[in-house]
Amino acid sequence: MEHVYLARQVILRDDASLFAYEVLYRDSKKRSDVTDDRYASSAVISSILNRFGTKEVLKEKRAFIKIDEKFLLSDLIFSIPNEFFIFSLFDDIEMDERILERLHQLHKKGYLLGISDTTLTIHTFEKYHVVMDYISYFKLDFSQELEKEVETMIESLKASNIKVIGSKIDTHEKFDLAKEIGCDYFQGYYFAKPKILESEKLEASRANVLHLYNLLMQETNIDELANEFEKNPEISLQLLQFINSGAFFFMKRISSIHHVITLLGRMKLAEWLMLMIYSKTVSHSNEHSPLMQTIQTRAVMMEKVLKIVKPESGSNMLGEAYFTGILSALDVVLNAPLAELLDSLHISNEVKDAILEHKGLMGDIFQLVQDVEVFNIEGIITFETKYNLEPTSIKKALADCIDFEAKKA
Repeated sequence: MEHVYLARQVILRDDASLFAYEVLYRDSKKRSDVTDDRYASSAVISSILNRFGTKEVLKEKRAFIKIDEKFLLSDLIFSIPNEFFIFSLFDDIEMDERILERLHQLHKKGYLLGISDTTLTIHTFEKYHVVMDYISYFKLDFSQELEKEVETMIESLKASNIKVIGSKIDTHEKFDLAKEIGCDYFQGYYFAKPKILESEKLEASRANVLHLYNLLMQETNIDELANEFEKNPEISLQLLQFINSGAFFFMKRISSIHHVITLLGRMKLAEWLMLMIYSKTVSHSNEHSPLMQTIQTRAVMMEKVLKIVKPESGSNMLGEAYFTGILSALDVVLNAPLAELLDSLHISNEVKDAILEHKGLMGDIFQLVQDVEVFNIEGIITFETKYNLEPTSIKKALADCIDFEAKKA
């Protein structure tokens, strides 16, 4: 399976304690080559929320994310949870009326803003003077020669409640200088090089993401929406990671994709899908990876066996069966212990017990699906006997699954 990468660099206080991170884009070769700043910003944010998870990357700290003018002015920015990120503006953004209005809107909604690595001169001080009420952080570039008046300008920034971060510090002398002139926080190779983070690449089909977005906008009924999500395990698994970001709190534990859609609401889901499109974390191919094919076959099999055992099963119970199948290989996808993942995702006890301990009807069906996968005839016969099924019933369900996959192909 392919992988997706991020680079994370620490930002420290003067006592070396961790204040925040800067999270940076890295391509498939772990390089920082960026040809489209808006794509890079979207890709970093989408990867944190949907691939790695905020808890794994940020560990309850915030992340500085560099953004360009196009990203700043896009309404997509308002769909991003404001708890996790500090938007760090590239220094080539001109402070015109459109930018001032947008910074005012973001500040009012509780977003934290900063100025990315730049020099501090009379010119830059005057440039940013008009937005000082909206800016919380100024990153001062120590790879450039400092102006004589830098201390005075830092004092003025701090008088406006703007914290100054000394960035690109690569020697002890620069660290001492940064402290001497009044920097509040520090970042650079002197402390640590960016750490490369790696995760499995869950790449959804672009056509399928757009199809789901259009269904949401057309107010399609929730049962059809849930059915379409269930056809796309890559999207469903990223959605679960997104709701685990910490931006959401649900009183009830999650038992199905239908349940997730109901809890989040159409607009939040549509905004999330659009972020995926912007970040280009989608493929132009409609083909599932072999792992995703296995997961979907497992989920469809769970549903079909439940219909055989309990023909009267409603959509909620069928959704729970499908959900059990989708989550059963989550540890392989996210490379973490399955019990910890299910607990962190706020999954219902029924689904969790079925997967981990084979408890209840769902647990029995999941055990059967695993027996089918390894051709354990004795296990299949045991299940058929326990639920008084015809000897060929499970064989028929498996044939239906194969037919389902063939039709999709």
